[in-house]
Amino acid sequence: MAQQIRRSSSTGVRRAAKAQSRSLTARKAAGQASGFIDWLMGLFPFTEEQWSRIWLTLIIGSAVALAVFIASLAGVPAMAEAQVARIAADAGFEVRHVRVTGTNRMDERLVYARVLSERSRAMPEVDLAALRTELMTLPWVKDARVSIQLPHTLAIDIVERTPHAVLQKPDRLVLIDASGVELETVAKDKATDMLRLSGPGAGQQAAPLEKLLAAAPALAPQVEAAEWVGNRRWNLTFKTGQLLALPEGEIEAATALVKFARLDGQNRLIGGKVVAFDMRSPPRLYMRLPDGETKGPKIAANAEGAL
Repeated sequence: MAQQIRRSSSTGVRRAAKAQSRSLTARKAAGQASGFIDWLMGLFPFTEEQWSRIWLTLIIGSAVALAVFIASLAGVPAMAEAQVARIAADAGFEVRHVRVTGTNRMDERLVYARVLSERSRAMPEVDLAALRTELMTLPWVKDARVSIQLPHTLAIDIVERTPHAVLQKPDRLVLIDASGVELETVAKDKATDMLRLSGPGAGQQAAPLEKLLAAAPALAPQVEAAEWVGNRRWNLTFKTGQLLALPEGEIEAATALVKFARLDGQNRLIGGKVVAFDMRSPPRLYMRLPDGETKGPKIAANAEGAL
């Protein structure tokens, strides 16, 4: 009986020693792991507060991913989405702030009006692609980048169109970009220094006109207005009020404009007595003088074909 008690006591001591050894090993391993984690965290330039936010984000993200996985296995994706949204909202991951950048000319309120419906919405419920598509319908918006900045900011970065000219309509003036997209109406006094286009379909011809004027860069700054005539050719009006009628055809018009630039350089036609120049019948140049004037400018002898 006494021997059995001694064996039991001996066995208990050995078990206690093993347990103590395992506990010591576990504490030692935990200390080594903690030391490694501390060393690893020290490699990155984050403060303790920033690390706390990072770990919180990872934990929330893992919980959300787990909820999605479990709900998907159950065959209820709609419930999974709702659960994800609830978890995210409870954790503070919902749209509380909207930050808009890139709006220099357009009215920023137009952007906010399109995204106000996203306020207080859980981040997983925000359809970024649909929101970008909606923003792209705004006339001033050439491109839009929509992103989420955790924990609660919706960032909108707008790329604006650049005003290129003013389109003259019967009842108003409209700013357009180089591709002819109408941006907004503009007051006459704010459009004095911009190229003015007129005529049916002139807005869609803004890009070809820019290419045409680029053929004679010395003349381009002196052009005040351009009229698209009969959907086939241009009449250019210089800042002096003089008009130049160009022929039909892209190549023909560019050739005539280059020739006129050369003639102007030789004879100073712009700013002279001539009211209008007509080059619709290349290579000839016709000039119209003001009423009562009978003597036109002398054209240099090397200006072949000029009358």
